[in-house]
Amino acid sequence: MWTIIGLVLLTQLLVVVFAYLVLAFGAGLVAVSALLALVPLAIVVLTATWIDAWEPEPWAAKVFAFLWGAAAAITIALLFDVGQRFLTAIPESSILSATVRAPIVEESAKGAVLLILVFAARRTFDGPIDGIVYAAFTAGGFAFVENIQYFGTALHSGGPGEAATVFVLRALFSPFAHVLFTSCTGLAVGLAARRRGVGRIVGAFVAGLAVAIVLHSVWNVAGYLGFWGVYLFFEFPIFVAAVVTVVLLRVREQHLTRDRLDEYGMAGWFAPDEVVLYGTRAGRRRVRAWARARGGEAPAIVRSMVRDTTRLAMDRQRLVTGAADVDTPAEEAALLAEISASRSRLYGLG
Repeated sequence: MWTIIGLVLLTQLLVVVFAYLVLAFGAGLVAVSALLALVPLAIVVLTATWIDAWEPEPWAAKVFAFLWGAAAAITIALLFDVGQRFLTAIPESSILSATVRAPIVEESAKGAVLLILVFAARRTFDGPIDGIVYAAFTAGGFAFVENIQYFGTALHSGGPGEAATVFVLRALFSPFAHVLFTSCTGLAVGLAARRRGVGRIVGAFVAGLAVAIVLHSVWNVAGYLGFWGVYLFFEFPIFVAAVVTVVLLRVREQHLTRDRLDEYGMAGWFAPDEVVLYGTRAGRRRVRAWARARGGEAPAIVRSMVRDTTRLAMDRQRLVTGAADVDTPAEEAALLAEISASRSRLYGLG
């Protein structure tokens, strides 16, 4: 119920944001700018979905993160812009505003949803990959609306030529800029979520947010010191390091799932071939192909088995490492019951 209420409220706020953009640029420019902004958004969403493929997070939570970035975080940033104009003598285009105010406000606004989700979706938000995925959807939403504003401004003031330049720089050379910043917060929160202590999670959030603000600030400095120098010698190496980190985390997550399911197999909960089917990439491809060929309810049951076996492995990891809380044994028992029921349904299908 609360999820539905949150999605409805954020959707309504997004409508208000688009109404503001239409008043500022006109419906035609907003429509064209939105089409252009869909290009970097598609790149971000497809990448985040790939990162999330092994242990997919609930789509409702990912949509909530996206809407938060596109509506709530954008609104917070706009309100601070208005407040700055009326209450301070700092012009919006000044280097102080770009390198101090904007990174602090925008990263705090985007990062806030990670604190909401880590407690609201505590059963599934339990690792660094999860934090990166939610951060990517949030940043993707924020960048989508921000790009509409940038493209609209370029079209209005400089025409197609200036808009093309802005599009190449923002959509093709730096579609992951906001994702990179906010992922620092998501990674930190996800690491802390393994043990689920409130103080630990809040402390990690503050630390990750500080790194995100610094990276964002350096990126904004590029507009004053030279875009390509900062891009090639600072941001691009950090982006490559982030890609390597994500790949290593994904590989570790896959190995961890196989190892923990092996333990359940030795205890009699899974047959050896089931451990391979649900604990390896090749096995999952095989069982999904069988489900598609079988048709009917088979694909849905297999998706449930893949999701539940992966969550079971993560629960087992917390128990093994001493990071479990009082609810973990009950969650483990519930997952084992769900897996047994799904297995019976699959065997019933042949």
